[in-house]
Amino acid sequence: MTTIAEEFLVKADGKAFDMPHRKTINNNIGKYNAAVERGLSKFENLEASKKKAHVIKWRVMENLDKFLPEFEANFIKRGGKVIWANDVEEAQREILNIIQKRNGKTVIKSKSMTTEEIHLNEFLEKNDIESLESDLGEYIVQLLDQKPYHIVTPAMHLSKEEIAALFHEKFGTPVDATPQQLTQKARELLRQKYLDADIGISGGNFLIADTGSIALTENEGNARLCTTFPKVHIAIVGIEKIIPSIADLDLFWPLLSSHGTGQNLTVYNTILSGPRQANETDGPEEMYVILLDNGRTNLLAQKDQRQALYCIRCGACLNACPVYKNIGGHTYNTTYSGPIGSIITPHFKGMQEFKHLSYASSLCGKCSEVCPVKIDIHKMLLLNRRDAASGHENTKLEGIGWSLWKKGMQKRSLMDFFGGKMKNFFLKKFFKKSWGKHRSMPEIAPKSFAKQWEEVKKSAEQ
Repeated sequence: MTTIAEEFLVKADGKAFDMPHRKTINNNIGKYNAAVERGLSKFENLEASKKKAHVIKWRVMENLDKFLPEFEANFIKRGGKVIWANDVEEAQREILNIIQKRNGKTVIKSKSMTTEEIHLNEFLEKNDIESLESDLGEYIVQLLDQKPYHIVTPAMHLSKEEIAALFHEKFGTPVDATPQQLTQKARELLRQKYLDADIGISGGNFLIADTGSIALTENEGNARLCTTFPKVHIAIVGIEKIIPSIADLDLFWPLLSSHGTGQNLTVYNTILSGPRQANETDGPEEMYVILLDNGRTNLLAQKDQRQALYCIRCGACLNACPVYKNIGGHTYNTTYSGPIGSIITPHFKGMQEFKHLSYASSLCGKCSEVCPVKIDIHKMLLLNRRDAASGHENTKLEGIGWSLWKKGMQKRSLMDFFGGKMKNFFLKKFFKKSWGKHRSMPEIAPKSFAKQWEEVKKSAEQ
């Protein structure tokens, strides 16, 4: 049986040498880099803003047990309902209960990585409930029966020609349709769905403790439609998304938008504080917030790595990562890909199965450099590797190999015991496969530097 780690290596090998894929990604990330450079230039002191955001998120994580109940109490005051979900199954069950209680048959969704994390679309489909993505990128990957490729831009791996071909096949639009025409077609297809849907489902970019609100940020307006027209709105949000005050959005919204898309602010920024009030003209009759744990408290318990929970899901580290740019988002086989996904997934889904992701990094440090909340990402990856080794999650063969290497490195005589010829034989015999088929094995000199130095000293003395 193929392990997840073995699958990862096979997929990575295929994607790294897929030239059309690399061309599309380089083009899309190139546009992102240019936009972000302009966006970040608008900060008077970017470093100070990042440090401030880091400190706020540190305070939240150190006091999560206080901020979450504060959010809950304030949200309930406005007529909202809060549900705590420990894992995927519990979250799915609670959502199904809400939908069935209202005899719901159709769901319209705005973009949410948390709903991807709990496999919501597949779960609802199994229970005969239609679930439709309304974000254009999410809608495209749903039509292709794929998972999002990227945290912020789900269809980043597709060119406009491939999307035009998809719409031509599905809806009969011209095969050479422009992006504007394709967007217009999607708008026509989706508009009635908002009006007909029984349930609207969203994520939440931030949970605001002092007002009991969720904050949504988007560019298409689809999240507002999802949370306004249906009679029931369900927001599924990870417990780490909390911020202390509504005033903190003044910092976090610009940081998120500038690092995510290069904008000063995204087009639509919404604060929702419960269902429709008596004096309000629109909004849902009922609003639920599902607070999802699903391994987050496991990560919170790791004092060295808990800062990974500071993440605001801007996607900057993915766009900066040379590994992500070469192997693509789907290769990771996880909800959260790239450097941040490589840190959190082993804690969310188990170190044994997903420890390999912490090795999918060049440790160049670019991810840490671009992070808007100053998460020391490459250090977290090293700490995950440490935990995998100390928890004996690595294979016995790997353990034996490192043990022998350590003994050899600690004693010069052992290191020099085998000559270059023998060392080259061992490398070719046992390490050729792990070194990679696209690289030639290094040639070890017949004599080590220490041996040669010894000979030079002896000849000098004579």
